[in-house]
Amino acid sequence: MIIKRRQFLRSTGAAAALSLAAPLVARAAADTIKVGGLHDLSGALDLVGIPMDQVFQMAIKEINEGGGLLGRQVEGVVYDPQSNMSMYSQYATQMALKDKVAVVMGGITSASRETIRPIFHKFQTLYFYNTQYEGGVCDRNEITLGTTPAQTVARIIPYAMNLYGKKVYTVAADYNYGHITSAWIKRYVEEQGGEVIATEFFPLDVAQFGSTISKIQAAKPDFVCSAMVGSSHLGFYRQWAAAGMKEQIPMISTVLGAGGNDQIVLTAAEGNGILSSFGYFEAVDNPANKAFLERIKAEYPTNTPIMSEISECTYEGMMIWADAVREAGSIERDAVLEVIAKGKTYDLPAGKVKIDPKTQHAIRDVYIAELQDQTFVIKESFPESQPADTQMVCDLIADPRANKHYEISL
Repeated sequence: MIIKRRQFLRSTGAAAALSLAAPLVARAAADTIKVGGLHDLSGALDLVGIPMDQVFQMAIKEINEGGGLLGRQVEGVVYDPQSNMSMYSQYATQMALKDKVAVVMGGITSASRETIRPIFHKFQTLYFYNTQYEGGVCDRNEITLGTTPAQTVARIIPYAMNLYGKKVYTVAADYNYGHITSAWIKRYVEEQGGEVIATEFFPLDVAQFGSTISKIQAAKPDFVCSAMVGSSHLGFYRQWAAAGMKEQIPMISTVLGAGGNDQIVLTAAEGNGILSSFGYFEAVDNPANKAFLERIKAEYPTNTPIMSEISECTYEGMMIWADAVREAGSIERDAVLEVIAKGKTYDLPAGKVKIDPKTQHAIRDVYIAELQDQTFVIKESFPESQPADTQMVCDLIADPRANKHYEISL
């Protein structure tokens, strides 16, 4: 039975005595296969982390209902790092050394990934990072299922420039994702003969954007490209609409909808017309996705999560890992990696997915969608998009001992 941190504290009254590294699960039976879920169930990113956890647990249930793995049931070991990097570090160490999980699905921001990735690499605990990010991780111990700029930004920029024009104003989160993604935006705009006339960065806790909106109004770009992140930055879209700018200058985003609930938090009046690009939207039209959404609704009938790339990729991670365990006949890391690195194609809710052996990133179908009445409507799809940015710096076939996050030189 999985015991969430807040439930544990309420039931025991032990909040003052609980150390950061205390387990949040009942002791798993010795004959189960433990799998780790490390997602923000509270804190600044809980609206993203909770659906990831819901899908993680549903995947475990499906695997067990299908007979488990290697004659054993799968047991979830869940911790809530609360968007706190210190807790991410301590819980990752706990999972690797004490819980001895076979695999971990976890991390949301690049900061959380780079906190836990070296820990899992050191202790050879297989790690799946399922979040869209800036690209550049080269680590044989990590399987990366989320999209990179070469798969999404490279698609949406030409699409938007063809619709709106060549002058672009970029606003972005002030950390590595925002900075690196903004550099990719500039590169792709210039490749299409356009110009980024300005780029502004904002810390994640900034929620007031009046002066920037005035600057954009004066600059008169053909469209705005947003790489804003988190709940505070949603204020930008609200204030943009309130200022009457939505009818004057179009907006695209590399992030909006990544966590799944942004389109519901924004009203239709605030969000309609914004373009985004990801490796998954609920509107993907294939039998696997229809069945997946039906199972989500049946599993969580009163608190059905909206599925996004991040949550759907968490499901993918569990299914790909389980398939590799079955084929390898083992939960040992190297045996599982050997199977995954064969580049098998999986038919998943997002479409066709396979792992590039060179980077261990996903080659996947990618979509451009427009937000209409709080729902993303797919406008165009791009089959088998390669993680070409990370392929520029990473070759795990040539160097299987690689363990680095490259900031790709542009």
